[in-house]
Amino acid sequence: MPLASPDTTEPFPPVRRIEGRLDAGLLLLCDHASNALPPAYGRLGLPEAQFERHIAYDIGARRATEAMAEALGAPALFTTYSRLLIDPNRGAHDPTLVMRLSDGAIVPGNARIDEAEIERRRAAYYRPYHEAVADALRAMAATGTVPAIVSMHSFTPFWKDVPRPWHVGLLWDDDPRLAAPLFEALKAEPDLQPWAERVGDNEPYDGALPGDTIDTHATRNGYANVLVEVRQDLMATDAEAEAWGARLARLLAPILRRPDIHEVRFFGPRAGAGRRLAAL
Repeated sequence: MPLASPDTTEPFPPVRRIEGRLDAGLLLLCDHASNALPPAYGRLGLPEAQFERHIAYDIGARRATEAMAEALGAPALFTTYSRLLIDPNRGAHDPTLVMRLSDGAIVPGNARIDEAEIERRRAAYYRPYHEAVADALRAMAATGTVPAIVSMHSFTPFWKDVPRPWHVGLLWDDDPRLAAPLFEALKAEPDLQPWAERVGDNEPYDGALPGDTIDTHATRNGYANVLVEVRQDLMATDAEAEAWGARLARLLAPILRRPDIHEVRFFGPRAGAGRRLAAL
C-alpha cells in the first residue's frame, strides 16, 4: 500500500527523451511506456504479476517507439511510470485518470484516494509529461518545419473474452493526413492479408477521445497525427516490437515527405458517430 502522503519530491523523472532532430518533422510519443512506480507508492497494493499485464503499461510500445526514433532520426518522449499511477492519455479531470478497478483488478492503492492525492500525481507526473510534449513541439516548430505526431500504443488480443482480429489499428479523429496514407500502406503489406481482417480503422476503439494526448497536442494545434495500436501478442518480445517499429518507420518515411503533413490545418474535433477511412 502507498504511504498516506507519498513524498513525490524524491528523484523519479517522469519523462524520458530520445533527442532526435528538431527539424525531423515528426514527434514520437509513448504514453504507456513503463510499468514502473515511484518507490513511495510501493506496488499500489497489487501483486507483482499484475504489473506484467496491459493494465500497467502497453506491452511492446516502448521498444517499437525506440526503433522508430532510431530509424527516422526523430525525437521521442516516453512516460517512466505505470498508467496505474495516473494515465497521461486521459484528460486532466477524466474519471478514469486514476483507475480504481482495471480489467477486473482492484487497485488497493487507488481505491480510496482523494482529490488532493490525485492532484499530487497530476503535478508530479501527469503535467510534466504534457509540458515536455508541448515544449518539444514548440522547439520543433521553431525550426520552420511543422511537426507531425505519431503516438504508439498496444492492445490486448481479447476484450471480455471477445477476440480482437486486428494485427494493427489506426486511431484518428477528423484529420486524415497521416492516418489515410498509412492505412493504405499497411493494407499493402503481404503479411497483413486479408487486410480487412487485420488492419483496423479506428479499431479497437474510436480515436476521437476528448482530452487525450493526441487531442490536446495535435488536434487542437492543427498538427497531422495518428495513434498506432499493435496487438500485444504480436510484439511481446523486444525483437517483435523492433520489427513493428522498423515496419512503421519504413511506411512513414515517404508519407512524412508530403508537404501537407507539415502544414497547420484544423479538422475538428469530431463529435458523434465514428469515421472510417474506407469511406474517404
